[in-house]
Amino acid sequence: MLFQPAIMALILASVMATGMVAASIPFALRVLRRWDLSSGSEAQLVLERRTYLVSTVLKLVLLSQAAALILFVFNADRMATLFTGAMCAVGTLRVDPFGFPTLYLKIAVFFSAVAWLVLNHVDNLGWNYPLIRVKYAALLVLAPLLAAELLVQLAYFLGLRADVITSCCSTLFSGGSVTITDNSLASLPHRLSLALLGGIPVVMLAGGLLILNSGRGGVLYAGLAGLAFASGLAAVISTVSVYVYELPQHHCPFCLLKGEYGGIGYALYLPLFAATACGLGVGIASWAQRQPSLKTAAPAVARRLACWSMAGFALFASVSAWLILRSNLILLEPVSWRLGWFS
Repeated sequence: MLFQPAIMALILASVMATGMVAASIPFALRVLRRWDLSSGSEAQLVLERRTYLVSTVLKLVLLSQAAALILFVFNADRMATLFTGAMCAVGTLRVDPFGFPTLYLKIAVFFSAVAWLVLNHVDNLGWNYPLIRVKYAALLVLAPLLAAELLVQLAYFLGLRADVITSCCSTLFSGGSVTITDNSLASLPHRLSLALLGGIPVVMLAGGLLILNSGRGGVLYAGLAGLAFASGLAAVISTVSVYVYELPQHHCPFCLLKGEYGGIGYALYLPLFAATACGLGVGIASWAQRQPSLKTAAPAVARRLACWSMAGFALFASVSAWLILRSNLILLEPVSWRLGWFS
């Protein structure tokens, strides 16, 4: 299994990311100890020049983690045909106990990488690099996360066996499942799911307008983006997927990525992840505006990210609504729509 091109690419990307970030740790420690912009010493000039090189390399490495997350999910879905009992990515991820932990770690790495990239971008806008110690201290947290993702992913790929009988998604994402965690999502009331879908763009629009008009509320917006992300995933599992499959008991969020459904899952997940990432960036940029040299630049970044985030959440909700309206499945009586979701 290790010699499949996609698996080799994923391992190589993780090794490079972990290696590059780990190699930057000694430099990060020197910055934390010796950075002094008021000094004209040779050591300070060397630090300043090297920050550009290190930041450029890290940007390329961390951006690759977004592509790695997409490739990992795509490859898991494509490999489902190799395992008995697997119908989609769920079966592939359940072949080995490290499958889903690898996915969760990749998601955590993705959002952590986005946070660092925003922090780095905002810091470079200040004439005195006011956040340089913060962003290099953040590498001390990011490095262990990348190392854990590499090790868990490697353990997962090494544990893949074609002769293992795995379980399909119906045993995990089913309204009648006995699995507590997944059942709580699959059994979420449809009216509540629809309310969440309708509320996400409204709430995020309100938060975004507050930032655009007053420049305040960025940290709150980041928190709302996190809640919108969780609510959006819950709504997809409990309700949107059911309308797509037109099967009341089929709640799998991964089958939406399959070609037989037009890969519509990508049109749902890409805007949701991008909107959440931008929302996280809004919080970071708003926090950074406390620095005197960033009072003008940081709010401008926050406003741009807020616009992208609002657009992403609106696109996610619009695609969800379109999938529901075009479906032939009727879960709620028309009267319920006229009287209200919770009537």
